[in-house]
Amino acid sequence: MDMDTFRAVMGSLPSGVCVVTSVDDEGRPQGLTCSAVCSVSGDPPMLLACVKAPSRTLDAILARKRFAVNFLDADAQAVSALFASPVEDKFGSVAWDDASGMPQLRAAVATAQLIVHDTVQAGDHVIVLGRMVEGEAHRNRFPLGYWRGSYVRVFRIARV
Repeated sequence: MDMDTFRAVMGSLPSGVCVVTSVDDEGRPQGLTCSAVCSVSGDPPMLLACVKAPSRTLDAILARKRFAVNFLDADAQAVSALFASPVEDKFGSVAWDDASGMPQLRAAVATAQLIVHDTVQAGDHVIVLGRMVEGEAHRNRFPLGYWRGSYVRVFRIARV
């Protein structure tokens, strides 16, 4: 299959926009934008994130065996673009905390703190399976989405 068709097909499925974060061996925060995140299990609570290799963020996740997934707020398009860019110091221009040991972005609708359960090499990505040990959700915020190459806002549809 050609890459354009693959992207057109996969781009037809809307996804949430997340920033996966960790801390490297020197204590520096690392992070990248990721739209390939989904729940895996409720018992134990697990999710997965697909991270393109090579990556400083992936190296930090594999070294520390810990990471966070920050589910971005609908107003965080600039944060998503920053963490998708090659900028060295991505954390210098965003609000974040490290109270739980992993970088948590304040522009998140929810954040999950995870311990690496397993990794799977899959083509040019590594699937990182994580067991959630902490989480926080801001129920009054709406998530940022991505669909067919553009950011979208996700809103609740009124019940019929």
